[in-house]
Order: sequence, then structure tokens, then C-alpha cells
Amino acid sequence: MTDTSTDRLNHTHLSPSHSNDPALAFAAERAVAIHAVLSASKVCQRVFTKLVNGETITKKDKSPVTIGDFSAQAVINSILHKSFPEDPIVGEEDSKDLRGEEGRQMREKVLELANSGLDQALSEDSLLETIDRGTFAGGAHGRMWALDPIDGTKGFLRGEQFAVCLALIVDGQVQVGVMGCPNLPVDAKDKDGEKGCLFITVKGQGAFQRNFSSTEETPISMSSIQSLADASFCESVESGHSNQSDSARIAHLLGITKAPVRMDSQCKYCSLSRGDAEVYLRLPVSATYEEKIWDHASGSLLVSEAGGIVSDIHGQPLDFSKGRTLATNSGVIAAHAKIHGRVIEAVQKVLFPEGKL
Repeated sequence: MTDTSTDRLNHTHLSPSHSNDPALAFAAERAVAIHAVLSASKVCQRVFTKLVNGETITKKDKSPVTIGDFSAQAVINSILHKSFPEDPIVGEEDSKDLRGEEGRQMREKVLELANSGLDQALSEDSLLETIDRGTFAGGAHGRMWALDPIDGTKGFLRGEQFAVCLALIVDGQVQVGVMGCPNLPVDAKDKDGEKGCLFITVKGQGAFQRNFSSTEETPISMSSIQSLADASFCESVESGHSNQSDSARIAHLLGITKAPVRMDSQCKYCSLSRGDAEVYLRLPVSATYEEKIWDHASGSLLVSEAGGIVSDIHGQPLDFSKGRTLATNSGVIAAHAKIHGRVIEAVQKVLFPEGKL
């Protein structure tokens, strides 16, 4: 599947897709999302090159990822607004830290970097307005975009895995997902080879991967293993994001002996979708924590379209209709459809040994 137009899109005021042909549904949204995510991903690469690898900051300085977040959100919000001006956006950032004299230095850097990814330059005032388009509260009705401009902030600072994640949600259902993974190898078996992948999905249309350097898209699917003993699982690098000791017990119960693949961000969903691993465990670390919708919207659809099932730890579907968080879900489990039920059983046995949910 090839899309030769996404790198030069200059749409204005597109009408939302209403095609009766499933193969054409959300074609405009898909193309705009690819353009937006690729543009923002390249801006993030510039941020890393200029501010993280540069000699102007210390390695402990977290400001580069903040600048990257703001710059990427400005790029994506600007492109979305130009094409779909009526669509609200659920984003992670707002502009308060960029305002006033205290925010001037960072604001100037963000403006320069954001404009490097846009055809039409933003002014300082329009930059702040554009970033603040991401403050929508979410909900169960209508269209909205969910955006995480840099998912995996520590991975970004380490020069490892992070992702730019964008999803279109309609009436609480994820319909389009695009993720940019600037540092992910195109071929997982060639870790020193070309890096930079886009992952693209529309509900009912399958899952695809393309390189940053090409418009050619390749269909992808999860690996269909015959035995759980052959499986491996992904989990977060940060122990604060998932209970890794419980993950180890679940793996033992399932007979999984391979070491876990640990990486930051929704790159885990991407790796699963193309068969690099078979199970993704994000186990609750707190009874009160609520997952953010932008951390899972695009990735959950990608895995579902690649042959998997994504649920919470109780096997319930993720509910994106409750606002900015997955308020009615606890944790996230993703696995190939053939083994998802067995993974849920093991999760329940480890997390609830007395059978009490």
C-alpha cells in the first residue's frame, strides 16, 4: 500500500470522511495524521540533535524533552486544525510554562523548532494558541484527536525509544492511529540498520509500517506462536510504570523463559504488532492511578488490527469514552488473540491469588 502524498500535504478545511466503502473510510484523516506525525517526529529528532547531544546543556537537564513536547504538539495541532478545524484535541501539554518573561527563552526555542516543521510559520501568539488547542476534556460523543507529542520522555533523553502518538476517536471508539518511532530499527533483527518507522492503522483496514525515508507501506501482523514457551513479552523500562516483579511471576506461570523486552513508550505496541514480541504487560502500580487515553489509543488499535487483543487486567476492553483517562480500566494487557485469554488467566492468578478482584 503506497501513499505518495503525505510528505507534501497542504490540506485546508477537509470534510470528515463519510465513505460507505470500508476501504476508503477515514482516508483523509489517515493521510493528515501521517503528515502530522512524520513532521513532528522529524522536529523531535532536531530537538535531540541540537539540545540533547549539544554541549549547551547538562545530561540531567530535562528542558529538551519539554521543548520537544511543546514543539511536536504545536506542529501536530497546527496541521490538524488546518485540515479539521472543528475537531477538538486531547493533548498532554498546555502553554502556561511558555508565557510571560519567565517562559520567553523556552518559547523562542519552541517557536523556532515548531516552525521548522510547518509550511506556514506561527507567530508567538499563534504558537501559544495552537498548543492550547490540546486541552479538550474528552468524552463519549463526537470526534476528537488524542495526542502524546513525546511518549517515553526518559527514552528520548537517553537516545533510545520514544514515540509521537496520534489517534482519532469517534464516539468513544478509536478509528485511526498513527505513531512515529524515530529510534526504532526498521528491522528488529538489524539493530544497527536504518531507524525511523511510522505505524499506521484504521479500524477494519489492518496495520502497516513504513520507513521515515519512504512512502511505501508494508502490512504487518503479530507473530502467531504455537506455544507460550516460545513467547516473549514487552514491558516498560521504568519500574514505576508497571509492576515488574508481578510480570516475572506471570511469565513463570505461563512458561515464558525469554528475558522481557524492555523499552519506553508506545513503541511496545509497535513491536508487538510486527511480531517482535507476543505479550505486553502494563500492570497496576497503584490502586488509584488512571491511564491516560493518549498513552494507549493509537497503540491499542494497531495491535487489534495486527491480530491481537488489548484489554485491562480483567479482560475488559479499554474504554476511551470517559474523558482524558481510562477511568474504568486497570492496567493494560495486549497479546495475540490466540493466547490473550491464557495471559489474562495468569494475570488474575498472580494479582488476585484469593480470587478477589
